[in-house]
Amino acid sequence: MVFSFYNCLNLLKVIKMKKLLLASTITALTITSVVSAPQAQAANIAQSICEYVASDDKKRMRSFLKANKLKVRSIFSGIQCNGKNLLEFAAAKGSVKTGSLMIKKLPKKVVSANLAHFQSGAQPLIDAANARISS
Repeated sequence: MVFSFYNCLNLLKVIKMKKLLLASTITALTITSVVSAPQAQAANIAQSICEYVASDDKKRMRSFLKANKLKVRSIFSGIQCNGKNLLEFAAAKGSVKTGSLMIKKLPKKVVSANLAHFQSGAQPLIDAANARISS
């Protein structure tokens, strides 16, 4: 009887170890997927925003921002398109609609700091930036 009791005890220990190993494996996989997912999602968001600005598609940009619960103010400093910030990129591409949208949504300080980048861009963007700064 003593022998079978120890066998049962060892069997319980093995079962507990297997459960612990399974739980730790699942936890590690979950943490790994959570850590790597935001970087991939951020890259997709930045790429989509850059595409909308390049094609001057204000409607799709607005709906994309709304669907992802994002604001221009919150993403402006973190996204660069071809090494330029969003306003500079919009001016270079001549994207008046999306550029004007961003000018309306950004703080006056940010718009005035980027006004020099508009000088080579479209005149409507310069006018929108000046109107935003003076209001």
